[in-house]
Formats: sequence, structure tokens, C-alpha cells
Amino acid sequence: MSKQLERLAEFEKEKEERESRYYRQALQNVEQQKQKLTSLEQYRIDYIKGIQQTGQGGVTATYYQQHLSFVGKLDKACEQQMQVIARANMAADQRKQLWLKQQQKVKAVNLLIDKKKLSEQQKAAKAEQAMMDEFAMQRFYRAKRSSF
Repeated sequence: MSKQLERLAEFEKEKEERESRYYRQALQNVEQQKQKLTSLEQYRIDYIKGIQQTGQGGVTATYYQQHLSFVGKLDKACEQQMQVIARANMAADQRKQLWLKQQQKVKAVNLLIDKKKLSEQQKAAKAEQAMMDEFAMQRFYRAKRSSF
């Protein structure tokens, strides 16, 4: 088998491993972003509970308005984090597609190598058979000459 095909197979396999690593990293990023959203949502819930507890004792309208404004900012931050997650998911999907394409390339090169090996084996078998046929013919002619 040719060295070029072996090098090509190694090169494509390395690319496939790299794409796999990038895909795993993209999935980790999605999970990290989801954890950030969960933390942000939990903080929002805890903050609202704190306002409610404080509000039971009576608060000024300004105090309540300021805290309500901050809850609005937390809501906005949650929305933005959901957009970050959506983009991270899209990036992970793109990485997955690149990885799957590269897997196909690796399979194609390996199939080509297998076909090349089979062809070389068949060629060697034919050459061996031709040599055996030639040897048998020579033996037959020698036997025929010596019988005269």
C-alpha cells in the first residue's frame, strides 16, 4: 500500500479527533451557559422572596420601585442568557456536523485503503498462480521430453 494513503489516513484521523474535541468543548460550553442561566434564575427567585419578606414589614414606594427595577434587569439578563444558550447550541450543532463530515472522510479513506490492499492481494495471487502454472508447464514439458 502506498505511503501517501497511509499519511492521508493519519491526517484525516487527526482532523476527526480534533473535530470531536471541538464538538465536546462546544457541548461543555452549552452546559456551562445553562448552569449560568439556572444560577441567574435562582438568584432572581431568591431576590423576589427577599423583597416579599421585607415588604411585609412595610416599605416605601421608592424602595419597592428600585427593587422592582432590579428584578426587571434580572429578567432581561435571563433573556440574554437564553440567547447565549441558543447561540451556543447552534455552534455545538455546527461542530457536530463538521465532526460527522470528517468521520465520513476517514471512513472513505479507510475504504480506499482496504480496496487498494485487496487489489494488491489479488494481483499477488494472480502472479503466484501464473508462476505455479509456468512451473507446472515446465515440469510437464520436462516429463514429456524424458519419456521419449
